[in-house]
Amino acid sequence: MKKRMLLQVKALGLLLGAFLCANCETFAQMESREPQIQTEELDQQIRTFLQREVTAHVSDIKTLDPPPDRVVGALTIGEFSWGTFMRTLGAYAQFAGTKTIASRDVPQMIGKMAQIELGHGGKTWAQLYAAMALESFGTDLKRNALWQVLSSQEKEAYLALLDPGRFYDAKNYKLIHLPENYFGVAARIAAIDYELGLNKDRAPLDDLLNRAASQFTGGALFADDALPTGRYDRYSNEYARALYDAAELAGRTDLTKALAPSLKEQMKLWWDLLSPDGYGYSWGRSLGAISYMDTMEIAAFVGKHPEFRPAPLSQIASAYCAAWRWLRNDFKDETHLLSVFTFGRGEYSYISKEREWQQTTTFLAKIIGAHKEFMDALARQDLTTFSPQRSFGDVARFVYFRNDSGRKSGVWVVRHGNVQFALPFVTGPRAATSDYEPAPYGFPGFAVPVEKIYPCLVPFLELEDGTTIAAADGADEIHPSSDGKSVSAVWKRWVVVGTEAGQTVNPGLATEVTWTLTKNGLRRSEVITPSKAVTVRRLWMAVPTPADRIMTSVANNSRSDRLISKEGTLEVRVLRSDWPVKISAFAAGDDPLGRGDRGPIPLHLILETTRNVSFAPGTPQSWDMELSVLGDTNF
Repeated sequence: MKKRMLLQVKALGLLLGAFLCANCETFAQMESREPQIQTEELDQQIRTFLQREVTAHVSDIKTLDPPPDRVVGALTIGEFSWGTFMRTLGAYAQFAGTKTIASRDVPQMIGKMAQIELGHGGKTWAQLYAAMALESFGTDLKRNALWQVLSSQEKEAYLALLDPGRFYDAKNYKLIHLPENYFGVAARIAAIDYELGLNKDRAPLDDLLNRAASQFTGGALFADDALPTGRYDRYSNEYARALYDAAELAGRTDLTKALAPSLKEQMKLWWDLLSPDGYGYSWGRSLGAISYMDTMEIAAFVGKHPEFRPAPLSQIASAYCAAWRWLRNDFKDETHLLSVFTFGRGEYSYISKEREWQQTTTFLAKIIGAHKEFMDALARQDLTTFSPQRSFGDVARFVYFRNDSGRKSGVWVVRHGNVQFALPFVTGPRAATSDYEPAPYGFPGFAVPVEKIYPCLVPFLELEDGTTIAAADGADEIHPSSDGKSVSAVWKRWVVVGTEAGQTVNPGLATEVTWTLTKNGLRRSEVITPSKAVTVRRLWMAVPTPADRIMTSVANNSRSDRLISKEGTLEVRVLRSDWPVKISAFAAGDDPLGRGDRGPIPLHLILETTRNVSFAPGTPQSWDMELSVLGDTNF
């Protein structure tokens, strides 16, 4: 029966393999054959792409009265859609030095789109993008081509769209039901409004900037996006950059100085997290293509602000180029769209079919803004060529996000040879969300489904009353080793999976998990100690993988499961366990559990108990497992 199951899994893997990402050949292999990258050639390549794609999108909009439900076949009715394209058009007009695209008057188009976005109740990003679009035509409104084309009534509507009060309560200094990073959005809108002379009252701007920067001025180096739960992810970096831009625009040198320590540390972490293909943060919300766009925007930011560079500009240029290549490969020329909904791509809650067009135009706008700024930085340093290979260096360190008397948060970052991962202790939108669990994101052969309540290398324990708990969402204690090659965490307070973030329970169990680097990978050891009698109906864990084959062998009563793909082989072994463990394979197909941030996760290895596990007070029970990358890797 085992043999038959293996053959079925192999067959399914072969079918699914055809759909896997086109980037199967490693970047290291490609780059080893590449000559130096010519800055001028890269610049021309990106400029040609942007000219063609922006023109294609504009050409497909036959009228804005009424606005089309689709552009280039993708729906335009999702949140931020028209505001985003306003930014794209304004940025491209400035970038290319033109006021017409596809024989269409750009200022007139943007003016009409502002009416559309306002009619849709546009907020937050739509408002910021509208402000950026107006700013693209100059800060002197008397000479601003967009402002001058608007009628008095249209100017009133545009002003309404630029009011941060649509999502920020200025009286109570609070955002209206939004994560903390939206303070950065509000601050940038208010700063642009003041720069353009649309708001001449300085006091509200300063109040907003002070409130927006309060985490950083209060001593934090990283921003919790859902205070006080400990949600630390890519938004911390984006938030700090947005505040710095707003403070710079407003002339608040006190805030730019206050933000500098955070930006230095956050850029250092970003560089340590960066993968060879330009991928940055590997856990949390808004990943996939967005993380590559982040790399290009961050490169532009540190290009402009050399004091925050975590590496020489030539190395940052290599990362910029790698991220661009991934995005370019992901872009479908025949549809003029990013591959947002291809087979195996994640089901992000905020990306619906209604926002497919918006996601692509966000990409265009971000690249336009980043590219001009980064090319200017390369020109200032007279960097005409650079290597396609990044010299990252080895990393093995723990970074605390929060280390006070409460719940601890941080991330263990490792890069050595062909093994790289980030193991975070953070909280997601809901308890035990797959993107936020203490698991080694980026570890070769391991991947997680997007935004699912699922035990990704973190056991779920079902108790007698039917409650399912997990040791996740920060930790009660975190103890990294001095050499950075191991970390231990203790949970006495667990989360009930799928419930509101930040809520914990004490089930009478304490668990200590230790992750240790081995010769070829990573060992996970767990000791569960009860303070009272507890019965666990089921304990289970998944090892989701982008591999398309599983090979199982047993030697000397030791089982080995090898997860095999074109990129390599991940071997999973349970070294010992105080409870019986059953191991099986699950083929996810195009089920939501089979969709990852950058591609399919067709197979899952499932480890679970075969019967109830009884814990007696004061009697610990434990188990150990090992993940090994088969190849030449030495720590």
